[in-house]
Amino acid sequence: MEISASDRDLIAVMRRYFAAQTERECLKAQLEAARQAAGEAIGVFYDPRQNAEHAADLQRSHRLREEMASLVQRAKAWGRAASGADEHDRSAAEAEPEE
Repeated sequence: MEISASDRDLIAVMRRYFAAQTERECLKAQLEAARQAAGEAIGVFYDPRQNAEHAADLQRSHRLREEMASLVQRAKAWGRAASGADEHDRSAAEAEPEE
């Protein structure tokens, strides 16, 4: 079975999505452990303006979430394009006269 360039692109997008997801989950666990150890309120701890010590990690978590959303949108666009191509192929096959 041959994989098209489009399929390879989708695989790359999904690999990056899952890598970002794993990184974000680890980061969130570390941040939550630090919050609990410090005894900080959620609203204060997770506000990078009020928590300079963890601001870089909080911003990294936000960037990862945004990246994941962007990657999902790319995958959805790929899926819509593939569905449209499949529908076009079916329509064309149904329009061909039988011999």
